[in-house]
Amino acid sequence: SRTSYTPEYLSTILGVSKVSDKVSEAQKTGGQNFFVMKDLLKETGAYLAHRLGSEDAFIVSSASAGIAQSVAAVIGKGDAYHLMHPYDSRYQCKEIIIPKGHNVNYGTSVELMIQQGGGKVVEAGYANECTPEHIDMNITENTAAIFYVKSHHTVQKSVLTVEEAVMVAKEHSVPLIIDVAAEEDLTKYYKLGCDLVIYSGAKAIEGPSSGLVLGKEELVSWVRMQSSGLGRSMKIGKENILGFVEAVDQYLDLGSESKESMLARLNPFIDALNLIPGIKAQCVQDGAGREIYRASVKVDSKLMNAHELIDRLKDGNTAVYTREYQANNGIIEFDIRSVNEDEMSVIVDKLKNVLGG
Repeated sequence: SRTSYTPEYLSTILGVSKVSDKVSEAQKTGGQNFFVMKDLLKETGAYLAHRLGSEDAFIVSSASAGIAQSVAAVIGKGDAYHLMHPYDSRYQCKEIIIPKGHNVNYGTSVELMIQQGGGKVVEAGYANECTPEHIDMNITENTAAIFYVKSHHTVQKSVLTVEEAVMVAKEHSVPLIIDVAAEEDLTKYYKLGCDLVIYSGAKAIEGPSSGLVLGKEELVSWVRMQSSGLGRSMKIGKENILGFVEAVDQYLDLGSESKESMLARLNPFIDALNLIPGIKAQCVQDGAGREIYRASVKVDSKLMNAHELIDRLKDGNTAVYTREYQANNGIIEFDIRSVNEDEMSVIVDKLKNVLGG
């Protein structure tokens, strides 16, 4: 069996989220019936826009597809020739300004997805600093959009806030595209003034492989238009469209797990981990400030290297995957979202066996 302990980068390796029975039933309905796809996408987008309080919305195959199609949209601006020739040299207004510390690798690079949409990446500021002024000084007549990434992957300190990015974008009448793939608030960023907001359907929402672009009506219409252009190679199927809509409905009706509930499940797990010789566990909050709490485990290097422990946890009939971002510092993390008590016991037993307990 394979158990995922993070619905973000590592969960992509493991097939992303586990979907509910209702989502599976919606997928079955989609798979066993025919639809006029153009109408299905427009109607489901309108329904989600109504539920989420945006002007319009469009379901895509993934957040990555949402990036590429959104970038193509703001460059082409609904132009029919651009739709078929997105990389034509006549389109010079294609610069996408992004804080340098936001040009990260999340399984592939943000830069690659922008380039796939026909954009030219312009990095603003430095790896450890980007101010509104750094964005401002890079805006020219060739700027198509400002791009912001809200994620634990990005540099968190000394980087302008979403609100500041909105301010700069509005001052120059330039669209602001924000990638909030794993964020849990489906209304916040549009309300803040972002023009196009991109979510992953298979992370916090716990839907099938899918994504959502919501925002201003004209810009979303340009994104929708890309379905007949570069978006054709990344189209989403009818079964996942309906599954995603059901997942959003469930998510809005039931919400995500509360801080109190997560900590109540996490603390006994941490206590059990601390009984294992060679490791020291503690509770840590998500680096991007979200109400997500994880078990951070410091590995005694005299007993085992963190990288070796990671590899050995993956080995065997039951593979345990961890968050590995701080392995060079001897630290691994366990994310317990969508993980039950029995599965946490499996993790504890696996660690005991690997560490020789």
